[in-house]
Amino acid sequence: MAANYDELPLWSAPFGQLILEHVPLRRGQTIVDIGAGTGFLTVELAQRSGAARVIAVDPWAEAIAVLRRKVDYLKLGNVELVVADAAALDLPDGSVDLVVSNLGINNFDNAATVLAECHRVLRPGGRLLLSTNLVGHMAEFYAVLREVLGDNVEALDRRIAHRATIDGTIEGLEQAGFSASVAATSEFRMRFADGTALLNHYFIRLGFLDGWLAIAGQEALDAVEHELNQRGEVSLTVPAACFEATKPS
Repeated sequence: MAANYDELPLWSAPFGQLILEHVPLRRGQTIVDIGAGTGFLTVELAQRSGAARVIAVDPWAEAIAVLRRKVDYLKLGNVELVVADAAALDLPDGSVDLVVSNLGINNFDNAATVLAECHRVLRPGGRLLLSTNLVGHMAEFYAVLREVLGDNVEALDRRIAHRATIDGTIEGLEQAGFSASVAATSEFRMRFADGTALLNHYFIRLGFLDGWLAIAGQEALDAVEHELNQRGEVSLTVPAACFEATKPS
């Protein structure tokens, strides 16, 4: 799957662009990319930051192997690749200038532990920039699913509520010891010809379909597909945010 997976045009780029618009770019920095995946943000930071040291961390070994091929092809001598859980970084205290995470930390089950580890490795005054989608994402799809489910929406409500909120993310960063703020918010749209196109799209099947099946079942999804097909084009809103956190000096 990793060899055929490219998040850039489909999902990660709008979020990563928010980080790239606000990240400090200076030579000599040590940068850690948490949840680097196949390396969209790692590669950009390694090139844009000049002589910065960029450390890409992800437990997904196959994705890091894809990133390794990119790094070798581009001859990026300032990139280090680490297959590891970000909850236990093999880095000294206060040794990092900047940590970034493009749709990474918000997908970890142990997000509080990862944030605490980011705080540990950052030097005083160091920064963390992370991007995430927010509650309300794909609301148009979930509204139709709610109609189909009728009164049986507890699992749906839990799935919607687990998305990040601005206040909740700020609170989590502050609990980890950071001074935090919202660097930017944005939204983009994912458009499909109809419900069938949506549910058969590779990235939807990869990232969302199993979760939808778990909360609704195949019969309900078939009904959603039929209803969306009757309505024509499907346009889904995806709200995004970039947060900036600083370790106090």
